[in-house]
Amino acid sequence: MLGNFTYENPTKVFFGRGAVENLKEELTRYGKRVMLVYCGGSVKKNGIYDAVREQLAAAGKEVAEIAGIMPNPTIQKLREGITLARAHRADFILAVGGGSCIDYAKALAMSIHEEEDPWEKYFVRFEEPACEVVPVGCVLTMVGTGSEMNAGSVISDPEKKEKRGKAFADARLFPRFAIMDPAYTMTLPRYQMVSGIYDMFNHICEQYFSGIDDNTSDYLAEGLLRSVLHASRIAVRNPQDYEARSNLMWDATWALNTLIAKGKTTDWMVHMLGQAVGGVTNAAHGMTLAAVSPAYYRHILPYGLPKFKRFAEAVWDVDPTGKSDRKIAEEGLQAMETWMDELGLAKNLTELGASEDMIPDMVRGTLILDGGYKVLDAKEIAEIFRESL
Repeated sequence: MLGNFTYENPTKVFFGRGAVENLKEELTRYGKRVMLVYCGGSVKKNGIYDAVREQLAAAGKEVAEIAGIMPNPTIQKLREGITLARAHRADFILAVGGGSCIDYAKALAMSIHEEEDPWEKYFVRFEEPACEVVPVGCVLTMVGTGSEMNAGSVISDPEKKEKRGKAFADARLFPRFAIMDPAYTMTLPRYQMVSGIYDMFNHICEQYFSGIDDNTSDYLAEGLLRSVLHASRIAVRNPQDYEARSNLMWDATWALNTLIAKGKTTDWMVHMLGQAVGGVTNAAHGMTLAAVSPAYYRHILPYGLPKFKRFAEAVWDVDPTGKSDRKIAEEGLQAMETWMDELGLAKNLTELGASEDMIPDMVRGTLILDGGYKVLDAKEIAEIFRESL
């Protein structure tokens, strides 16, 4: 392990059945005027909203609400929330939902006291917050993003056909606590469940497919990948299997709470490609990743062949006997695609609403990063999108 790093994660986790019962006591540590942020009617139908409101009332909080957070939160919705939070003089934000809702809450937290436009400051120039940041807590209802234990935030601008995100360095943006009850994920539609599963899987891959040193983080990543594979196969057969859903919930958290990135350059180009697709189609995040990742990994495989060979053997149990390194690596990717088919993930961009004429916008919306095995140019990005249609 050759890289230098600093590791900090201040998020406190309450995990397991009935975890929401810890909310009242935890809320006593924070301000009185709470902004409650949630997505739609599902949390009201399944009883989660009532359980949270009961805890807020018991803690004596003054609550204002921002509802209707969409799967790809927009800058327009963020500006609406800023106005409401300022009017309420919010001193705490509680997000009840999945990664999109928590991402929104973090964007809101660093924008309430910011005088500049948050899109330009945080998602175009990618600056860190210099103003007061309102603390955030969360009650997780959908797994996949890891947003409950990191400082990342992703926001879209539909008018510009752009979707932009950043893993902020400011520890004030980490949720102060995360309430994680696997039972809260049981009512999710299958489509959202498998989309979240691929999101967590790819988060691990984005960190794993970088570097050439012998790194402890890679061994941790391989264990997490194998756990995701095992639990996902159970969950798709029986979505009510508590053990499988609890393992997936914890896998997703560890996939992106920054631990397995330590000592790594990390790649993240699948996410850059997927976010560009989401910017023009508004498709589910995990599905955009699924649609572009096979073509991307085939493209970079020759440049990171030793790691792709290791991936095949350590994660997919590919038998290396009598095979070239290239053949072993390719069989690993084929095993990955077979598993993706088992889950029912998107196989191409066409089924997500993308078309050939959208490729220029998607190329323009793709941020090019240099942490992986190959730095792409615009022509290569276009080829990957075209192969993914």
